[in-house]
Amino acid sequence: MEDVSFTVGEGEFVAFIGPNGAGKTSLFNIISGICPATHGALELDGADITTQSVHARARRGLGRTFQTSSLWAGMTVAEHVRLAAQAAAGPAASYRLWRRADRFSAQVAETLERTELAHRADTLASALSHGEKRKLELAVLLVAEPRLILLDEPMAGVSAEEVPALTELIRSVHRDSGRTVLMVEHHMDVLLGLADRLAVMHHGTLLALDTPAAVMADSTVQQAYLGEAL
Repeated sequence: MEDVSFTVGEGEFVAFIGPNGAGKTSLFNIISGICPATHGALELDGADITTQSVHARARRGLGRTFQTSSLWAGMTVAEHVRLAAQAAAGPAASYRLWRRADRFSAQVAETLERTELAHRADTLASALSHGEKRKLELAVLLVAEPRLILLDEPMAGVSAEEVPALTELIRSVHRDSGRTVLMVEHHMDVLLGLADRLAVMHHGTLLALDTPAAVMADSTVQQAYLGEAL
């Protein structure tokens, strides 16, 4: 990663594209705190978060999903979301509240309804389709009410039949709630219908950042990325 600098406005949707190995996930790892920044600075709402932990960034309203699903196979959909709600509630929501379903039941029910998983509330995560697992990951994220959401290849592994519904869910997360979204994705048809701006990564640098139309028409981008196999 080298000399990557950009600003994202509140409520904006920015999609990151680029060949495999371009640095997209590495950038997300730095933003979310998984990997430390060796130079430069990161700001969230005007506050310097460069040295803050993953936990501290989450408390400030930064949420993230990953390329590979990380769910507990033996827990139900509702239990996943309830545990996330408990964690987001902070230290006051101690472990004993885990068994008090009424403490978070309304919050969980609303989140499952928003993510179209209400009918799967009592289903084990292991029994979900891949698209449903992606929805559950979003539900776990959304119940904490993050202001900035990082989605790392949410369509990876999702069947073609499930892509439209997942795309519409992501659209509603951005449009209806006004959340800021950064997303890495290889499905260009999905991105062109979602993103306000496209950021093109190439060899660890930011090659372009502009509207989808401008990026698609950029000859440098076409040579470096669009002409390569996705």
